Amino acid sequence: MIANIEGKLIKLDSDCCLVQVGSIGYEVMLPSYCVSALSDQIGSDITLCTMEYYEGTPGRGNLIPRMVGFLNSGERDFFSKYTSVKGMGIKKGLRSLSIPIGTIATAIENADDKTLISLSSIGKRMAQQIIAELKGKLQSFAVDAEAAVSQAGFKPFQTEALEILIAWGEKRNEAMELVELACRKHPDIKSAEALVPLVYRLKQGVEV
Repeated sequence: MIANIEGKLIKLDSDCCLVQVGSIGYEVMLPSYCVSALSDQIGSDITLCTMEYYEGTPGRGNLIPRMVGFLNSGERDFFSKYTSVKGMGIKKGLRSLSIPIGTIATAIENADDKTLISLSSIGKRMAQQIIAELKGKLQSFAVDAEAAVSQAGFKPFQTEALEILIAWGEKRNEAMELVELACRKHPDIKSAEALVPLVYRLKQGVEV
């Protein structure tokens, strides 16, 4: 099994990328949070932790090898557990990962089905299934997320706004700076619902 791939990022689409390794170009499927993280890396050398699977029906002899990429081995380990849930295939799993894995793991550990339902392709029944099968098994991933939030000094509503912005395609570092700036300008803001529109107004150059 190919466990990691290192090469030049040649192309980036909404669900996959093309990595050039020597004279060979590898198509690597990606969760959407990875696409956002790599959006400014085209033309640069990158390293992805990878896993392989075969797409198709074994009995019909039309199996197609696929490669899935992640930013680090911890995210790959999470994905293996996440896709073990009944009814959660590889493609559905990739589509649903629109926010950082640590946030999803924390939601599962806290039985927060509202956050899970907000993910693409995850309805109420699937959210409950995920919690039933994985709650109590993802503490290490959730702890990592909580540590990162604590280190950044963000309050819960700021973190919620940050994850919404990332899910909508904003780059993490830029989104964090805008969240901090908006909160400095408006210290009375106490909810993600009020904060996110202010962030976009700042990004568009509208004085707030």
